Amino acid sequence: MNWHKGYRTEPPKYRPVAVADIGSNSVRLVVYDGLRRSPAPVFNEKILCGLGRGVATKGKLGEEGMARALAALRRFRAIARQIGAREIFAVATAAAREAANGEAFIDKAEKALGAHIDVLTGKEEARYAALGVIAGIPGADGVAGDLGGGSLELVDIKDGMIRDGVTLPLGPLRLIDMSGGSIVRARDIIDDYFAKAAILDKLKGRSFYAVGGTWRNLAKVHMAQSHYPLHVLHGYRLTRPQAMSLANLVSHLSAGSLKDVREVSKSRADTMPYGALVLERLLEHSRPSGVEVSVYGVREGLLYAKLPRRKRDSDPLLASCWDFARRYARSPAHELELCDWTDQLFGEGRLKETPEQQRLRYAACLLADIGWRAHPDYRAERSLGMISQAAFVGIDHPGRVFLALTVFYRYDGIALADNLTRLLDDEANARAHLLSNVFRLAYILSAAMPGMLPRIVLELGNNKTLLLKLPEKPADRNGERVEKRLAGLANELGRTSKVVIG
Repeated sequence: MNWHKGYRTEPPKYRPVAVADIGSNSVRLVVYDGLRRSPAPVFNEKILCGLGRGVATKGKLGEEGMARALAALRRFRAIARQIGAREIFAVATAAAREAANGEAFIDKAEKALGAHIDVLTGKEEARYAALGVIAGIPGADGVAGDLGGGSLELVDIKDGMIRDGVTLPLGPLRLIDMSGGSIVRARDIIDDYFAKAAILDKLKGRSFYAVGGTWRNLAKVHMAQSHYPLHVLHGYRLTRPQAMSLANLVSHLSAGSLKDVREVSKSRADTMPYGALVLERLLEHSRPSGVEVSVYGVREGLLYAKLPRRKRDSDPLLASCWDFARRYARSPAHELELCDWTDQLFGEGRLKETPEQQRLRYAACLLADIGWRAHPDYRAERSLGMISQAAFVGIDHPGRVFLALTVFYRYDGIALADNLTRLLDDEANARAHLLSNVFRLAYILSAAMPGMLPRIVLELGNNKTLLLKLPEKPADRNGERVEKRLAGLANELGRTSKVVIG
């Protein structure tokens, strides 16, 4: 296999890059560990300034909101320098581009931040939001919707390509202004705009990708309601009926009621009913198959656009797992050998495997040794937590649990009595057990060091046998534990085991 050609085994270099996002509701700084395919946030802070409050009716940014935003930007400048970010990429969205005093505010904001600020057009904002979804969910097929305080960007995406898009003035802050604080009036305004939005016709039967803090908070509420076992927002999926029911419920709650809901940020309590109403009406007008949350949006789309084509086209999951291996495994080179070594059992003429299953197998190989520094009694649990809770993208929740359980079983062969297993079907759980047994055999043969696995053959033989072929010189690597683990793997495959020397 050549898929990992060019992979470098030294630890990834730490070259932090910062993105400041001046939105209609919040001003945020995120510092990432580098300009890479799957950047990991090392610092994330937002201040809800409400810059867009009143813009629809007064046409200007409010003095209080601007003062808070400028103070936040001065702090962000100091923080970015402290972390060592060489550059701050900064963007401003609906409120700054539409307000009469927006240009004057941006001049002050650039001085406060010490960086140039791009005021995005609605089309540019939609493009970056869509690129963010594509970066985090490479197989996305549907419409991405980024709900900010002042606007809603809707973009059709398929096969990694951006198609039609539209910007609508339906952000919660703008809706509050336009409706005079009436949720009933806001519903009529939303319906008027959606009735003319042809892009919603293209969403029927496809996925809606929800971007933005308001909709992330909605997802948190649903997770709590359903006692969902994995508190990871990216890739969290709701059916259309589930999303409709939730959005309808929240849109009828008062700000006071929402402040008592643990999962809802208190600073968003005023805007949440309007954001929920936008989602409820969108689902009614478009009838998608479901709603999937994307934590990647404009900021990540901005960084993704700056990557060379080769990196943009790489697999974000495997890129993240490779970074984990380079940071935490005893020998990253060994994990690449493990990927190739397991190829002997899977594929055409061997054990059946879909392209997605192959991809997850490679990811599991890269993660197989990240728990080695923990106490032996806790390696299984540590690996389970690290993998299930990691900031991975390019993977759904069942896939994430599959990776976590595969490495868990590698350290602890017993069944896991945990709610996580409810996210995995029996076939995937059995595959996790099988792959973990392959890992257990590999590590006892190689001691997690490179150079040995390429010399050892593991193959499905005739007459229902599983053959382990050791060359003559390393034949002394055979022993009771090797034969026991080979026999266990063979038994799982319904075969008998056999060691061949020479």
